[in-house]
Amino acid sequence: MNGDALVEMFREFGADIFCATASLLLVAAYYLVHLVRARRDPSYSIHYANEVARRAWIEYVMANPAKDVMAVQTLRNFIMNGILMVSTSALLIVGTLTLSGQAENITRSWHAINLGGSHAAELWIFKVMCLLAAFLLAFFSYALSIRLANHVLFMMNLPREAQQLLPALSPREVADRFNRAGKYIAIGMRAYFFAIPLVFWLFGPAYMLIATACVVALLSRLDRQQQGI
Repeated sequence: MNGDALVEMFREFGADIFCATASLLLVAAYYLVHLVRARRDPSYSIHYANEVARRAWIEYVMANPAKDVMAVQTLRNFIMNGILMVSTSALLIVGTLTLSGQAENITRSWHAINLGGSHAAELWIFKVMCLLAAFLLAFFSYALSIRLANHVLFMMNLPREAQQLLPALSPREVADRFNRAGKYIAIGMRAYFFAIPLVFWLFGPAYMLIATACVVALLSRLDRQQQGI
């Protein structure tokens, strides 16, 4: 690729490349800062508190067989939440695929407020593919959380004699599985959060950068134990 072609490419896609790179760096910087603070003080992160709570709950239920009905109801609610989110992800995937086939009809109206970004149909398809990847990540994350929760549902109701047969059936190992299910739920929700800037990117790169800053500001509150929900 010669110099003239590079100049033409950056003239066409420069704003999108700059805003996409800035958005990625902003997200990476946020998670780096959060990781450093969480390693210094694990209680800073709401995710640490959630993991401790899930582990304590599993160990308490497995140590008290009389709580098996409550445990089944709680896990059923957990699984139903995952099923709802999987269904939502599937609908969003279908909607995104439908959107990809309407590029010629939509790009003109959606780019009416595009400030400095490219109107190329190829870039539009790339944007839609990024959005599709986010929803696919959410779909598989929620599906994996359901899979693990179903395993936990059986393991936590085993009698103590059965728990001693294999180390994998101990309360600690069962709690690890349940915490992995919770992590997949968190990953799926993050995929939804970061789909917001990708949606705004369809209207223009500047909107994506603004939306990314807003999402990072929101996560900075949600990820802290004092503010987390």
